[in-house]
Amino acid sequence: MQPIKDGFWEVLQLIRNGDPELYQATFLTLLTSGSAILLACIIGVPSGILLGLSRFPGRKLIVTLINTGMGFPPVLVGLFVFLLLYRDGPLGNLKWLYTPAAMVTAQVIIAVPLVIGVTLAAIGSLEKDWFLQVRSLGASYGQTLLLLLKETRLGLAAAMMAGLGRILAEVGAVMMVGGNLKGETRVLTTSILMWVQRGDYELAIALGIFLLGIAFIANLCLTLVQQRAKERRTG
Repeated sequence: MQPIKDGFWEVLQLIRNGDPELYQATFLTLLTSGSAILLACIIGVPSGILLGLSRFPGRKLIVTLINTGMGFPPVLVGLFVFLLLYRDGPLGNLKWLYTPAAMVTAQVIIAVPLVIGVTLAAIGSLEKDWFLQVRSLGASYGQTLLLLLKETRLGLAAAMMAGLGRILAEVGAVMMVGGNLKGETRVLTTSILMWVQRGDYELAIALGIFLLGIAFIANLCLTLVQQRAKERRTG
């Protein structure tokens, strides 16, 4: 328990003293994670909606692949992105390796299956004939889409929460493609791993507490949005 208590005091001191490395790592964490979840939702939400409303040969196979992707080991994603962005790789000319762009790429690949899967589940919770019922009432495709987003907004918020949680917790893939370079690609998760390896457990715990606080605030905001939407729906 003593290292945890020391970690609490350490994080308070880091915040009070305005530790530049802490705030730099925090900024990069928010930048990469925010960009990744935004891109993952832009890709995953429409894909989940389209897959949920469509019926075509091979759909079950695609759903199976998405479910597999939800549990795919992140370190393998990191290896895949590394090989793509390596100087002799197919995308080596982009020179993204060991940059925030490479980290975002890996995080998006990790989060997209999760966002698609949760969105697909939200669409599946609707009545089977919901789409036909709305269309039969004379709603245009645009109006139908807006109604669909409104009906599934709780599930879509859950998809964003799940994707963000997966991204914030990721370290293996981020370390592999980012390199944990100070001031360039060092984020909170890679900093925690680095200080554990160096034996500075108090600082590692302090950074872990700080990261946990960020995750709590982000999920609290999304939960409040969910609850407000639920109250409007039931009210």
